[in-house]
Amino acid sequence: MTRPIEDPAGAASTSSSVAELDEAVTRCVACPRLVEWRERVAAEKRAAFRDQRYWGRPVPGFGPTDASVALVGLAPAAHGANRTGRMFTGDRSGEFLYRALFDVGMASAPVSEAVDDGLRLNGVRITAPVRCAPPDNKPTPAERDNCRPWLARELELLRPTLRAVVVLGSYGWQSLLPVLAADGWTIPRPRPKFGHGAERTLSGREGGELHLLGCYHVSQQNTFTGRLTPEMLREVLERAKELAGVS
Repeated sequence: MTRPIEDPAGAASTSSSVAELDEAVTRCVACPRLVEWRERVAAEKRAAFRDQRYWGRPVPGFGPTDASVALVGLAPAAHGANRTGRMFTGDRSGEFLYRALFDVGMASAPVSEAVDDGLRLNGVRITAPVRCAPPDNKPTPAERDNCRPWLARELELLRPTLRAVVVLGSYGWQSLLPVLAADGWTIPRPRPKFGHGAERTLSGREGGELHLLGCYHVSQQNTFTGRLTPEMLREVLERAKELAGVS
């Protein structure tokens, strides 16, 4: 039987591949409040999904391990990724995102339904600073910090091919900047502010460049009100593809 992981920093640092890291992520129990919440949601379920078996664990990243673009969100949704086990899968936000990824040629299908649906991503990997569904979609600062090593190690493993990062929302933006700084990327001062369409190019200690792009989050609060339209999302994704050299 695989053992629960209480020390994300130790487990992340010893993961030698993205696949190994993904497996370790699913065993994390570092945040008691999040563990209790994700498991309670998985047991109680939503009426519409009462016949389904919920994932109820931390959610690993999704996409190729040699991606040129990373897409960083916030955290799994209680009845979305916490149910299906795949980032942005099983809710309206995911429907909006995967439709756009398909439209720009970064997904093999316009819908992401389940981990075994055969969907493939092209050149992009989806991840998040928090891997467990938090109550009210609001992780605490301590929970965010506990989870940080998973994202840091994932981006470190992707570094040989990673050229651009699209950040969905201000929470992901603020969570990501310390991770990039710790990995040797030079963060301008004053620190770049989040905004839809924001774009900054970071330099690395080895002379490389990383393009950082901001996009409003694909939450229903943004998509239902028209603050974020499909065209706006496609434009950011196309720009990320251009900067990263994704065909």
